[in-house]
Amino acid sequence: MIPPEQNAEFVAHLEDVLEVYHLAYDPKCPVICMDEQPVQLVKETRIFLPAKPGHPKAIDFEYERNGTANIFLFTEPLVGWRKVLVSEHRTAVDWAVEIERLLSEDYANCPKIKLVCDQLNIHKLASLYQAFPPAVARSLVERLEIHYTPKHGSWLNIAENELSALTRQCLDRRIPDRQTLERETTAWYNQRNQSQKSVDWQFTTADARVRLKRLYPQLEN
Repeated sequence: MIPPEQNAEFVAHLEDVLEVYHLAYDPKCPVICMDEQPVQLVKETRIFLPAKPGHPKAIDFEYERNGTANIFLFTEPLVGWRKVLVSEHRTAVDWAVEIERLLSEDYANCPKIKLVCDQLNIHKLASLYQAFPPAVARSLVERLEIHYTPKHGSWLNIAENELSALTRQCLDRRIPDRQTLERETTAWYNQRNQSQKSVDWQFTTADARVRLKRLYPQLEN
């Protein structure tokens, strides 16, 4: 949702993220976007009837709830890379653990990364200090440059687009348990990475100042 009127905080974060998206590619400081979403785990209560000539597969509407899980999705838009990680909860410590894994495993050779994410209260540097000893937390903080999308401006997060693709292509069916969720999401992002689905972001700060002019404070002469 875009605010209906002038909003300096919104445009400040808007322009910050847009400028990050138009930086030249830097392998020593790549731009990574992240987002997350809960997933309802659902078991079948009856065995479905397989498809046969003239009849599609028959699935009973009845199901059994089997708890929930959480998905963290990270993507580097310029190189067409993404990764999905499944956790039991979505807490500050869960987020911090995945950030540490991102920096120590996936981007171990990068002195710093630029992380684009929303302003959820767990997406804070303080979360790293909740999860790790001070020296470890500080070493992670020094390698992390966070750029927040505006509140009610999640459409600016490229990771949200990836989550939308994941939902349509992988989570459009009943997932009974966490193990199945991990297996299915891993297969999805591996296949998508192999097909090199990168992002060519076109919306610029100059575009925003014209098309979203109503959001910018009107200064008095």
